[in-house]
Amino acid sequence: MTVRLRAHHLLCLLTYVGKGYSPAFTANYDKVVKRLGEGVVIVSGPDDICAPLLDEPEAHCFGESAAERDGLAARDVGALLGRPIRAGDRLVLDASALAGMRKAFSAGLTRQACSGCEWSGLCDAVAASGFSDTYL
Repeated sequence: MTVRLRAHHLLCLLTYVGKGYSPAFTANYDKVVKRLGEGVVIVSGPDDICAPLLDEPEAHCFGESAAERDGLAARDVGALLGRPIRAGDRLVLDASALAGMRKAFSAGLTRQACSGCEWSGLCDAVAASGFSDTYL
């Protein structure tokens, strides 16, 4: 079974260190990370990572800011990979792809989607540490 990811979660995965909105959210995120070898399909809107948040009133997963982050991340990751990233696209996040994405993330080349994100400070620290302690 393929993992469903929205575009900005391609960036979030790079710095995931087991922290999140709630224990249920992080437990789910841990499971999603372990499944990435199954392949990834890009989706528009909430994805497998968002699942534990979808029953919350006014879940940010449905908000305009999340959709804007998706657009920016798709543009930047697409430029990095040399091809457009759109809903329905399938990706393999192998070691080479992740290394290139992390290098670009550290250099700030794919960080426009992170502007204003509440997790940006944590992600900055994780990138500065060389992505140590990440789950992926």
